[in-house]
Amino acid sequence: MTYDPTDIRAQERAKAQASQHAKNARDTEEADVKWLMGSRRGRRIVWRLLDQAGVFRLSFNTNAMQMAFNEGGRNGGLRLLGLINATCPELYQTMITEQQADDGREHHADD
Repeated sequence: MTYDPTDIRAQERAKAQASQHAKNARDTEEADVKWLMGSRRGRRIVWRLLDQAGVFRLSFNTNAMQMAFNEGGRNGGLRLLGLINATCPELYQTMITEQQADDGREHHADD
């Protein structure tokens, strides 16, 4: 199949198909995040991913290459955090509350 730059209808159909495909991909991603955040186990996994990505700490380093590496990981974590806040912000608050409770139990176990 060849591309015809004068076939406007074919270009419009291709654009509509691409737009529908992108919408389906976004909808699937949002549904997956809601599913993952829908259980305590899933929220623990997400918390670990956000923590490992460095979302909750500075990525500054005097070594520019290390700092760039840190920022790359943090960027992925921030994308996940943004997706969570866009799709299920109430579950983000639940995750924070659960994590604070878990941290409290760990600190008391050390005493």
